[in-house]
Amino acid sequence: MVLYSFYIFDRHTECIYARRWTPRPASSGTAARPQSGSSITSNGDAAPTRKALTHSDDEKLVFGLVFSLRNLVTKLGGDDDTFLSYRTGEYKLHYYETPTRMKFVMLTDTKAPNLRQYLHQIWATLYVEYVVKNPLAPVEHPMGIGVANELFEAGLDAFITKVLPV
Repeated sequence: MVLYSFYIFDRHTECIYARRWTPRPASSGTAARPQSGSSITSNGDAAPTRKALTHSDDEKLVFGLVFSLRNLVTKLGGDDDTFLSYRTGEYKLHYYETPTRMKFVMLTDTKAPNLRQYLHQIWATLYVEYVVKNPLAPVEHPMGIGVANELFEAGLDAFITKVLPV
């Protein structure tokens, strides 16, 4: 299993933690394009390609996707249905929401099984232990102040390498 990225969003829609391990694969159509920032059109002229997303833009798009899909599932299935995962041809998005409305999102390759239980373990054993119970950590994360905890990051690395199926 290939892990692309991991995000934590607080109840105020702020991304308080983001980490990338492996870049998401480019679609098959972009592999043949020049990488210099322009592509060749059918008449031979150079046309500018779309710029790569910044981390902030990527975080906003992931949250917007999760928010929209969560609302869609709730409206179609009722309050008892929950959004678990979403898969495209390129990646699979895994989602876990805590009782305090914290959102844990993981992007993996398409062959990965449902990782909801692992996201719950990350929340219960790592986030609660190293961030919530830390008296020096902020309770709220205003203006982009995120999780900056070395023990949390070390625990997450250990969890990813030991527990998640590869």
